[in-house]
Amino acid sequence: MTAHFIGDTGTLLGRSLRHVSRSLDTIVTTAIMPIAFMLLFVYVFGGAIDTGSDSYVAYLLPGILIMTIASGVTYTAYRLFLDLRSGILERFQSMPIARSAVLWAHVLTSLVANLISLVVVVGVALVMGFRSGAGVLAWLAVLGSLLLFTLALTWLAVIPGLTAKSVDGASAFAYPLILLPFVSSAFVPTGTMPGPVRAFAEHQPVTSIVNTIRDLFMQQPVGNDIWIALAWCVGTLVVAYVVATGAYRRKIS
Repeated sequence: MTAHFIGDTGTLLGRSLRHVSRSLDTIVTTAIMPIAFMLLFVYVFGGAIDTGSDSYVAYLLPGILIMTIASGVTYTAYRLFLDLRSGILERFQSMPIARSAVLWAHVLTSLVANLISLVVVVGVALVMGFRSGAGVLAWLAVLGSLLLFTLALTWLAVIPGLTAKSVDGASAFAYPLILLPFVSSAFVPTGTMPGPVRAFAEHQPVTSIVNTIRDLFMQQPVGNDIWIALAWCVGTLVVAYVVATGAYRRKIS
């Protein structure tokens, strides 16, 4: 059963990646908006924002990476909705393949596509002056955190991909996710915010994830933020996975 699932997932993953390779504008589009925000904040607003950091691009980058992922998972919902609308999912179900392989292929495609976008964004940040003395383990921890966050948001994206009534509805869920970093510690310290806004910013998931990545880049102790970030990511992943697989079973039953 496991070999059957892995083989089927690999085949469907290859199909999805071929679609992405024929439409590279999706990856470019995913990276353009975060890069535009990074350029805007560093070169227009950066001089007016006191973060206590020597490099504003280094302070900003973790939040931009979160925005990149939030923007990228939109395409998972979009591609899944198109597959559902075209009837290809019903055709897959008539074949002797593992049912869960269909969803996992979309999820793994999201991981690959978002990883490419993240590399592009980090590359631009390096050109803009980003530097980090973090060691290999710290970089691996950053990568692991970003991949776990991507996995959680991707399974969240599967839900509207299966339940939306239109293409716009399938992709609109990501808008709040893209805006969430603006009410967090991604761009300015939360201490500068008014009371109610500060309370929300300090207790929403993006802040703990951003703080963890920022501390890893700056070789600072991560403290409790890493556990809070892991709790948010794992909790979101578990709930989204259960809801998404339940919606999928109802669609194909």
